Amino acid sequence: MKKYIITIILFATCFTVNAQELKTTGDPVFKPGEELTYKLKYGFFTGAEATLKVEDGGQKINGHPSYHISATGKTAGTFDVFYKVRNQYDTYIDKNTLLPYYYTENRREGGYKHTDNVTFNHQEGKVTADKGTFPFKGKIFDFVSAYYFARNLDISQLKPGDKLDMPYFLEDGIHSLSITYIGKEQVKCSIGTFNCLKFNPTIIPGRIFKKDSKLYLWITDDGNRIPVKAHVGLIVGSVTMDLTGASGLKYALNPVKK
Repeated sequence: MKKYIITIILFATCFTVNAQELKTTGDPVFKPGEELTYKLKYGFFTGAEATLKVEDGGQKINGHPSYHISATGKTAGTFDVFYKVRNQYDTYIDKNTLLPYYYTENRREGGYKHTDNVTFNHQEGKVTADKGTFPFKGKIFDFVSAYYFARNLDISQLKPGDKLDMPYFLEDGIHSLSITYIGKEQVKCSIGTFNCLKFNPTIIPGRIFKKDSKLYLWITDDGNRIPVKAHVGLIVGSVTMDLTGASGLKYALNPVKK
């Protein structure tokens, strides 16, 4: 579990619905040039930093126009001395369907190293990765494409308490992330206070998370749908993810005026 902590915190940040009900609202809420930056804080200390970028991917997917989305995560400060993390994730998604076709990851977490190259064949229903080929039904995502697809979901009918799921591929197989919609709430981050939608993604207790640990995620209740904060309790202490910068957005941010 330890080798996944940065991945879990950074990319459990997505809305999720049942595979048969993955319906988007229309045009993407993001565009090339968008860049989001975050800090992960352990108590008062900054433990890690993350950046997500959207670029034009050219004709990468069988001649279809695509987006190239990259995500990087690295430890900072004292944490970088004792447990160095340098993670790079890249995904190419179809501009029309927002489904992934090619994904790579390069993870360096302490003494652990992992790379993977993943191809999604949606016509034949199979994922081909370095460890083999895995069949699937319906829609399937990697962590990064799941987040960007989720930002475009129609969640207008969600009610507090609704529980939803999204399938994703990670390293050795296909898994499912479950999330509960909590409701609406104002939350403060480094760049302001925003009206948000609050969610509770499921986490698995282990060496990092306590049995009763809760991961909460706040996403702007506007046209951009970007995460501004996440918080989770650990065996010792807690970690908070905080939005520190947002540029190139499709829609202007509207912080609450006080």
